[in-house]
Amino acid sequence: MRRLVLTGVLGVMLGILIGITSTKYEFVARVPLIQVATNAPPQVRHEAYHTGAELLPPGIVVPTTDLFTRRLWGNPADDIPYQPKYLVTFTVGFEQREIIKAAVSKFSKDWTIVFFHYDGRVNEWDQYDWAQRAIHISARKQTKWWFANRFLHPDVVAPFEYIFIWDEDLGVEHFDGEEYIRLVKKHGLEISQPGLEPNRGLTWQMTKRLGNSEVHK
Repeated sequence: MRRLVLTGVLGVMLGILIGITSTKYEFVARVPLIQVATNAPPQVRHEAYHTGAELLPPGIVVPTTDLFTRRLWGNPADDIPYQPKYLVTFTVGFEQREIIKAAVSKFSKDWTIVFFHYDGRVNEWDQYDWAQRAIHISARKQTKWWFANRFLHPDVVAPFEYIFIWDEDLGVEHFDGEEYIRLVKKHGLEISQPGLEPNRGLTWQMTKRLGNSEVHK
């Protein structure tokens, strides 16, 4: 009987302690009883797109995120010593790794590189140092726009000045990422693509490279 009473008293004390601590540090969301009784709308702590998130403590729901990697331990301020300004994505299959290797070499540390894998072969890329620095997202038999619509949300890519969404078979022998960005800024281009060689198969007239101008619209 004594043991039962002692257990009950300790349980009540522990519950009170947890309640005081949670309230003090806002670990729980509190709804005034008057609101519950009258079915009045709860007090909104911050704007949220999804019902039910309004009462979460500040810091749990944030308006934006990013694609910058984070360290597993240490000072969070040291996550990324250098923040890239641009983003380039490649929709890839492992059989095109050599073409992708050549393309990746054209982009400096100013670029965050993301691979969208449509063949499910992700682990094979670990053998390449240049691939280990990229972000890998995998879904079988999906197109670049399927990936882009789901993983390049405006709230995610907002930190980047420009975004490239590339196929895996682009020739980059004469391509320079920094020079391309310079031309884009110079001519105020919001949507653009590198010109294709005019004698390399079937291409649209508007996408062919013109030798007598920097860009054409």
